[in-house]
Amino acid sequence: MNLQTFLLFSKDSDLKQLLQTVSPHATIYSADTVSEGLALWSDISPALVVAEGNAHTLTPLFEYARQAPHSPPLLVIGDRHSIRDAVETMRAGAVDYLTKPVCLEDLQLAIAQALHRSRLSVLPSLPHDPFTSIISVSPQMNLMKQLAKEVALTDATVLVTGDSGTGKELFAEAIHYYSPRAKGPLITLNCAGIPESLLESELFGYESGAFTDAKRAKPGRFQLAEGGTLFLDEIGEMSSAAQAKLLRVLENHTIDPLGDTRSHKVNIRIIAATNEDLLAHIKAGRFRLDLYYRLNVYQLRIPPLRERLEDIEPILLIFLERAKQERGCRIKGIDPAALAVLHNHDWPGNVRELHNVVEWLTITCKAEVIQPAHLPASVTTVSSSISGNQGPTPSFLAFGLSFQDMEKRMLEEALRKASGNISEASRLLKMTRNTLRYRMAKYHLS
Repeated sequence: MNLQTFLLFSKDSDLKQLLQTVSPHATIYSADTVSEGLALWSDISPALVVAEGNAHTLTPLFEYARQAPHSPPLLVIGDRHSIRDAVETMRAGAVDYLTKPVCLEDLQLAIAQALHRSRLSVLPSLPHDPFTSIISVSPQMNLMKQLAKEVALTDATVLVTGDSGTGKELFAEAIHYYSPRAKGPLITLNCAGIPESLLESELFGYESGAFTDAKRAKPGRFQLAEGGTLFLDEIGEMSSAAQAKLLRVLENHTIDPLGDTRSHKVNIRIIAATNEDLLAHIKAGRFRLDLYYRLNVYQLRIPPLRERLEDIEPILLIFLERAKQERGCRIKGIDPAALAVLHNHDWPGNVRELHNVVEWLTITCKAEVIQPAHLPASVTTVSSSISGNQGPTPSFLAFGLSFQDMEKRMLEEALRKASGNISEASRLLKMTRNTLRYRMAKYHLS
């Protein structure tokens, strides 16, 4: 951190001049926009950040400051005398709030106090908010975070839904660490990642001798989560037998380990997540209706990235900052034209796909600012490539989708283009009608 370097977020030249008058020995860098300023931040390592705006307009700045290591104090200058604005800004992370027109003496005192606190490392800070790890500026995501905070303070079962790659696991973790159970364990189980034959023993545990290879007792995930939270990811993949036992746990808070003749009480909270349509699974007989009602006490639907395009830039900048800290990434920002290309992309893989794109850019982009030409074909030409037009072959791995997600999307697209005609859809997919019908049944497509 350079103690003689300040970073100003403002278009007001008079404010810059006033800042220079108050601190004549400081080097002051200014930026007209938040994105320009964030691009400068990591290069100059400012001792103080002064920004004109409020808690709403400066949200990307506060989000970046929370993630950045050794973040300097933030001084905010607002347009109006409002106690509400001042409180919201201070809660967001500012050390002080002044209003225009700024008095020279007030600015001088505020800067001196901010720098003094910073040097003594006694800068007042709010208790850690685990939801700050979820980067967002969009109203949709900020609403989801607020709703998640409210339910976190209760012991209610939560069902988190949303497309693959939207951040469901991040929400589950934040809910746990924001809750009264934060000091207890957070145990995660991916129901799709464990063979059906082993799922019950993983969940409920077993006693020694319960089956041939059970040479010693093993606690299940329910027991490991005692006093904390059990996160069940991909709950739609759970077997019927495991669903029945899970229902009993939710109703009676007891478990029956394999080979044990006694029931055991458990004190846990359950958060479940899925990217599938559980109501369709219920209709097809693959998911229990009574279990659905037990899980769906409070549902959070995480919106896909295509519905919150304003989140793309702050998420990208955070990914770039992390890459710089980890391996010295040279990229400082993104050109507005390149950002417009990202806004036009559909993002089927959501934030996971965006992360893959950033990883690709940190390897291939040799410039300091991302231009449209630097972007991978997966976000610039994928639509025309899939439809048969000439162009570079996209990397489907960059989508961040599982094989099953990609297969389902191809089936849905073919059926949509064929207006539901099985023969035409099978021709587009280059498979027999019987194979198509089998795969439609697999994904419950009608």
